[in-house]
Amino acid sequence: MHHLARHALLTLGTITAALFSAPLHAQRALLDPDVVRTRIESRIASVPGAEVAVTIVNLGIGSQLSINGDRVYHAASTMKIPVLIDLLREADAGRLSLDQSILLVNAFHSIVDGSPYALSADDDSDSTVYERVGEWVPVRWLAERMINHSSNLATNALIALLDPERITATMRTLGAERTLVLRGVEDGPAFRAGQNNVTTADDLAAILKAIERREAASPSSTEFLLGTLRAQAFNAQIPAGLPPGIPVAHKTGQITATLHDAAIIYPPGRAPFVLVVLTRGIPEQRIAEQLTADIAAIAWEWLGAPLR
Repeated sequence: MHHLARHALLTLGTITAALFSAPLHAQRALLDPDVVRTRIESRIASVPGAEVAVTIVNLGIGSQLSINGDRVYHAASTMKIPVLIDLLREADAGRLSLDQSILLVNAFHSIVDGSPYALSADDDSDSTVYERVGEWVPVRWLAERMINHSSNLATNALIALLDPERITATMRTLGAERTLVLRGVEDGPAFRAGQNNVTTADDLAAILKAIERREAASPSSTEFLLGTLRAQAFNAQIPAGLPPGIPVAHKTGQITATLHDAAIIYPPGRAPFVLVVLTRGIPEQRIAEQLTADIAAIAWEWLGAPLR
């Protein structure tokens, strides 16, 4: 090999070795928001047909990165966070108690025409709640099943105690400008009429930020809320992209070709950060889950990995 070519290769090798042997914080200093945005957008572009919104909020300094953050999506089960917030605010005001019991029924009415409908255990992520239909069950138990096992039946039972208009109004006070909570789950006539619960990545990030800052409910209610989100049973999305054992308070959502996850992530030794990933147009669940996990890994490298 010509000595000039050999010298060029040695020089390139030296530079590359220096880059990858540099201290971790020096490498991460190169990972500015524009780099993070480019990496996430490149990963999204690798999935044909995917429509993805991402919002990341550094709760230490309040900075935010959004990609399609104001794009409106069917909320799927992420709407259960606003339902729980309103439930807890009602409890804080003394208008109900988490420790009271209600008669659990599987009979609801469409917001469109009042027609009756019931939910199916086969279409619900939590079939255990159906075993207690006809019993008096604690509101607290329903709230926990609504969040950590995403029970649709528990959700509709709780919405029957609440006022969707008030839920939406409360979300406005927390900075969620486009979120709508109109109805319970599986209201077929409402779905066909386009009357759906909707949200955006920016809105969910604002809601989670308000929760972490203790602005959504009383201190004791917030601890219950965060504890329930941390007990989430479905962890194939954002948590899968993080190192094992990292605390995550989050809520997933899923309907056909649509998969969401909205999380507060707690890195040791660093400020918490919010990550919301909303997806649609991805028919295969495994592909959507991996996409979200990969986005979480990029966000972790930026805001979560230990500084040295």
